[in-house]
Amino acid sequence: MPRSLTGPAPQAPAARVALSTASTYPESTASAFEMAARLGYDGVEIMVWTDPVSQDPQALRRLVDYHGLPILAVHAPCLLLTQRVWGSDPWSKLVRARSVAETLGAPTVVVHPPFRWQRDYARDFITGIERMGSETDVRFAVENMFPLRARGREVSAYAPDWSPVGDDYAHVTLDLSHTSVSRSDAMAMAGQLGDRLVHVHLADGLGSAKDEHLVPGRGTQPCAELLELLAAGGFDGTIVVEINTRRAESRAQREADLAEALAFTRLHFAAPSLATVPGPAPRP
Repeated sequence: MPRSLTGPAPQAPAARVALSTASTYPESTASAFEMAARLGYDGVEIMVWTDPVSQDPQALRRLVDYHGLPILAVHAPCLLLTQRVWGSDPWSKLVRARSVAETLGAPTVVVHPPFRWQRDYARDFITGIERMGSETDVRFAVENMFPLRARGREVSAYAPDWSPVGDDYAHVTLDLSHTSVSRSDAMAMAGQLGDRLVHVHLADGLGSAKDEHLVPGRGTQPCAELLELLAAGGFDGTIVVEINTRRAESRAQREADLAEALAFTRLHFAAPSLATVPGPAPRP
């Protein structure tokens, strides 16, 4: 006999589900907006990269207005691929990312910790992020990264650390593909971050040394469990689907992966696990 549920129906928390424009690479930023709107995402996260549209707030404003989708985050150009986007000075990049976020009403700028060779930037990063955060309502959410592994050794390419847990950041982004690479306990990390966790990059991984960004549910990360934990706690940040669709053989296959990721997110974020919902009292 099916289990009956007691109590009021679960309510969806206030957080919105966004599509990272990185999820549609190598297609354009404009294509990401089109797909996000058609599939029913609540907004987009802009990955600032070599696509000129991703760097231009006026072009982005036109996409927002045309598709009726807000920009919920701006990912500053901190990747190796984007080292020359918006110049070479890392602080100038963050100032510009903040300006774009303020102009377009995005609440969050996602930023990676510095590379080790960026010594001056790394030395002042924690205090600098705190100072920049005090000058705006935009949140600078520092993302967890991962060590590099080879021949049984681990080397961190980031400073002060690849993990933001032990550093005094006001706001943090938790990326589950990155927890897969670092072999971190994503649930424990979320618990340690507490209210500092304001932004999630939802993806999956199989624990390899490669940053896989699989569709949630196709790897070993606790994607469903984390979503249920956040829902139970009334998480009101942003959940961003950030998956790798570069191997998609067609637009239809890419959209199928994006639709599956969105459906997974809404299913597990809207309601707690049935295992936590009490059933009827046993009959005497």
